Amino acid sequence: MEITKLQQEVDLWIKNVGVRYFDELTNLAMLTEEVGEVARIIARRYGEQSEKESDKTKDLGEELADVLFVTLCLANQTGTDLQKAFDEKMKTKTARDSDRHRNNEKLK
Repeated sequence: MEITKLQQEVDLWIKNVGVRYFDELTNLAMLTEEVGEVARIIARRYGEQSEKESDKTKDLGEELADVLFVTLCLANQTGTDLQKAFDEKMKTKTARDSDRHRNNEKLK
């Protein structure tokens, strides 16, 4: 699914179920909270911290989806076309990094 369609789907959900968008600062706080939940799972499951019993049932995909949802909300609220921004970012990264990673000795 294209990002544009995801933005539209979130907008329809907000209008039909969510009543209205939270303000941008509230959504930024929510995004930070969700990223923290992703970080907790990664640190414990894939990092050096031990995973608590209560963390073992946490679903990384669900937490990443929460990050995506709030990101889409912020994009909608600010009039940001994420598809266009993402496409441009990929062009920039490809041009900038076309040889950078291939020539990085640390990655071999």
